[in-house]
Amino acid sequence: MSIILRRAFSHRNLLLLRSSTFHGGDLSHQLINSAHNNNNDNSSTNIHALTLPTTLHFLTHSRRGFAKARKSKDDDAVSTIEVSPDIGPTIKANATSMMEAAIAALSGELNKLRTGRASPGMLDHIIVELDGVKMPLSHLAVVSVMDSKTLSVNPYDPNTIKKLESAIVASPLGLSPKVDGERLIAVIPPLTKEHIQAVCKVVTKSCEDARQSIRRARQKAMDTAKKLYSHAPKDDVKKLEKEVDELTKKFVKSAEEMCKAKEKEITGG
Repeated sequence: MSIILRRAFSHRNLLLLRSSTFHGGDLSHQLINSAHNNNNDNSSTNIHALTLPTTLHFLTHSRRGFAKARKSKDDDAVSTIEVSPDIGPTIKANATSMMEAAIAALSGELNKLRTGRASPGMLDHIIVELDGVKMPLSHLAVVSVMDSKTLSVNPYDPNTIKKLESAIVASPLGLSPKVDGERLIAVIPPLTKEHIQAVCKVVTKSCEDARQSIRRARQKAMDTAKKLYSHAPKDDVKKLEKEVDELTKKFVKSAEEMCKAKEKEITGG
């Protein structure tokens, strides 16, 4: 029996197995003929020759199928990897928007303050009521500077001139405009020492409020970054923090410069 098996797995038969794999020949038939030529006794040789190629063929295809299945699973695993989007620019944009809003609010507060010099923006905060509707004075008239101590108010509708006059008088600016044809003339009175000190205190408080608003915008940006970048590299978080800090310094400096300019305008008047 061992002699028969050795002959069945001879070098010649192995070559036949390989050639049949590539050339599509009948592997069983070739192996039977080879075994028959080597030994013509015992039909068990034919049985082994028939079963062996079938087994090899099954193992080959099973191995290929396993490799394909494993590759398919690997592909699926790769396709399920999710990459977090870079939200850094969005965080910075939101922080910038909030800081710009703080600067705009500061500018509005400073424009409300009366100084010794005429400024067209000093009447923007005045609200005028027409037929039960409240509107900013800037929507009803054009305010211009005639000289350093005089304002001119030119209404779009001359019929509203009395309403404009009443609103200006009722404001805390202490102005007493006079009707001059179809316009109003408002002379800016000189500031007293007490008034200058009081206005400077308001400027200081407005500046601090702006700084606090800017810093709150920074803190909100930092909290958002730490929450959304909880699994991100620390270097990315630090880079974003540095960029937001630079924005904060920029807007705080802008607010302080605006307030210094306003104080100079007040004290110089």
